Amino acid sequence: MIVAQGVELRAGARLLVENATFRVGPGQRVGLVGRNGAGKTTLTKVLAGEAQPAAGTVTRSGEIGYLPQDPRGVDLEELARDRVLSARGLDEIITRMRETEGQMASADDETRDKAMARYARLESQFVTRGGYAAESEAATICASLSLPERVLDQPLGTLSGGQRRRVELARILFSDAETLLLDEPTNHLDADSIVWLRDFLKVWSGGLIVISHDVELLEATVNAVFHLDANRSVIDVYNVGWKAYLQARETDEKRRHRERANTEKKAAVLLQQADKMRAKATKAVAAQNMIKRAEKMLGGLEETRQADKVAKLRFPSPAPCGRTPLMASGLSKSYGSLEIFTDVDLAIDKGSRVVVLGLNGAGKTTLLRILGSVEKPDTGQIEAGHGLRIGYYAQEHETLEVDRTVLENMRSAAPDLQDAQVRTVLGSFLFQGDDVHKPAGVLSGGEKTRLALATLVVSGANVLLLDEPTNNLDPASRAEVLDALRRYEGAVVLVTHDEGAVEALNPERVVLLPDGAEDLWNSDYLDLVSLA
Repeated sequence: MIVAQGVELRAGARLLVENATFRVGPGQRVGLVGRNGAGKTTLTKVLAGEAQPAAGTVTRSGEIGYLPQDPRGVDLEELARDRVLSARGLDEIITRMRETEGQMASADDETRDKAMARYARLESQFVTRGGYAAESEAATICASLSLPERVLDQPLGTLSGGQRRRVELARILFSDAETLLLDEPTNHLDADSIVWLRDFLKVWSGGLIVISHDVELLEATVNAVFHLDANRSVIDVYNVGWKAYLQARETDEKRRHRERANTEKKAAVLLQQADKMRAKATKAVAAQNMIKRAEKMLGGLEETRQADKVAKLRFPSPAPCGRTPLMASGLSKSYGSLEIFTDVDLAIDKGSRVVVLGLNGAGKTTLLRILGSVEKPDTGQIEAGHGLRIGYYAQEHETLEVDRTVLENMRSAAPDLQDAQVRTVLGSFLFQGDDVHKPAGVLSGGEKTRLALATLVVSGANVLLLDEPTNNLDPASRAEVLDALRRYEGAVVLVTHDEGAVEALNPERVVLLPDGAEDLWNSDYLDLVSLA
């Protein structure tokens, strides 16, 4: 159970939430919603104990399972399977059992006897924590999240960003947590995995707080909604399901609007009367009292919802370039003995639009990283055509320097722009005032997305490499990105699970990984987008 009492959240000097009081107990499945930057990720970090509120208290009982948007600090040498099993401490026991099995085969009687006694103790601990049934449960969860055996046997460092995040999700779902805090859990999941997760959470008996822009997930799973209103710096609590929440919120806004209109009308009458009376000295005090009463009435009103601000996004006018600014030939990539893809050829013509499809782990992100010169291929080469200027959007935001501020990241992306120009662009992406001095590492997923896109806007790129550009975005911001994608005149290579992003791109060609086969785009491929 989690109990929040009088919690205040701030991002620098900016107030996000004040005096929030609520509790989340067993069986309560909460959808945490609000526009990008409203404080959803900050709140979950505080509830998980990974950050402290500016004021107020958070009390936790029972184990908390927390899935952040960008899991960091994991041992990249650790096997994916061991990472999942570590949620219940089984990984260490299994490793010691395997080591002991070797000692049990020793020809030395004393060594063998000690090993057998140790193995019995370890096996008892293993059984106490669920044993072989727990291993089977973990395997089922992993398979449901499209993590096959071959992936589980790999070190985390050899996996794609999407695979690593699915490993973390599997670990959280496998844990003994009584309360789950899930920040955008459907990111990087294919359609089948999303359906499975939806069914899993629908019957979850513990406490749950989920941040998601997947409306179908919220509609199917939550029985309460916490809305972070960025305009009023409050959390509105609705103890109803998703559809009822939408109706209740609309009713609340109509009530606030009606009450405000009535109160403003009454205050206007008082102020008008006071204005007439204060010309007479004998009625000056009464006039002042009327003015104070009107001000008090207006001051006690609840704010009506203002239209949420949305970043105004336009991708750059592409710099002049030759007919084929980017070419690749014979590309292959392996991690250890695991072959990702081999012999991929690609030619990106001026203004062309290409979608890269493939199942999770087929190497889509790796291919974009190689095209963007972030990673080197094992074989093959990249050829830059005349005037090539690449803009790379990474799904894990690796292009951002997390220790540098928002402003410093933008200056690095556009060193020739004057400070006033940089601030103007940042303002259009909703980074204003002290926000520009925040380190990129403390931004929410949606804010990192906005900053990464802002760096593309000033790049003048004529080839955009976009890896899941609509992840972490609220519906209004997503619509803005898709509109910018439609209007962009340069070449685009897109990786996405978002069918709407593909439709906005209106691609000409598709590249299928891991084989690297290329085909003209047709609508039949759209069915593969959410599955890929």
